[in-house]
Amino acid sequence: MATDYSDLKKNLPEWVKMSRMFASKGRVADYIPHLAYAPADALGITLLPLNGDKLTAGDCDTSFTLQSISKVFTLILALMDNGEARVFEKVGMEPTGDDFNSMLKLELVEPGKPFNPLINAGAIVISSLIHGQSIAEKSARILAFIRELAGDTSLTWNEEVRRSEAQTANRNRSMAYFLKDNRILDDEVENTLEVYFRHCAIEVHCSHVARMALILANDGVDPQIGRSIIPRRYVQIAKSFMVTCGMYNASGEFAIQVGIPAKSGVSGGILALVPGKLGIGVVGPSLNDKGNSIAGVHLLRLLSERYDWSIF
Repeated sequence: MATDYSDLKKNLPEWVKMSRMFASKGRVADYIPHLAYAPADALGITLLPLNGDKLTAGDCDTSFTLQSISKVFTLILALMDNGEARVFEKVGMEPTGDDFNSMLKLELVEPGKPFNPLINAGAIVISSLIHGQSIAEKSARILAFIRELAGDTSLTWNEEVRRSEAQTANRNRSMAYFLKDNRILDDEVENTLEVYFRHCAIEVHCSHVARMALILANDGVDPQIGRSIIPRRYVQIAKSFMVTCGMYNASGEFAIQVGIPAKSGVSGGILALVPGKLGIGVVGPSLNDKGNSIAGVHLLRLLSERYDWSIF
């Protein structure tokens, strides 16, 4: 069934208003101290149809940092740099059922590599696989890739958020040193972590995330220029991880209730897509107990049910 975008445009502000009420049931992340300044009641969405005009509603101009959304794109860049065999020597392909920052299975399950590239341990390893001779070169390549996908050459990381992450990253440091000791992480720990902090702190708006999502929805082809930016196989891999691991340990629930590939971040951002149709960017800083935007998830569930977006 084709989506009626006129109906969507007409009703979207009211649906955002309805979903915004759920923000009071969550809380803004504060374990990265600078994230605590985000407006708890904000909710905004941008939708970019493959064939249609941009649709926006709510607080879609609220800036936020990519956080774990960036992990989708560092994974893709690492695949483009190294190929599948090398990447999956270092990280697995399975969901964990644990919190995104858990280190439990690193020690309990041989060979001690991260279960997937979207948990923190996996994303730290992926950061080490980005080609470059220095922190600056690796970070510049990631930033250039994000800028190309988002269609904005002015994007950069928020230095205050980056510093805030670096100063409070004791658990990530613990995981990284464990991975180094286990010979999964080859690069120097502090250098790898600095690359990781920088890409998590890249600052965006919903429209940037929606455009990045649209390219994934279009099998890696930028519809504005008609050129492939990402090989289709790597888009398939990324979307598979988004379905199975993209919403932390609520990914199964999200697959049943919403049914589209998505990746969240603890800043309240969600990147989501309807394959062949739409790229979606959401911001809603108030999080549920799994670390996902509580109002954002409600809004995506409402839209998916209304327009039959589930891929299942």
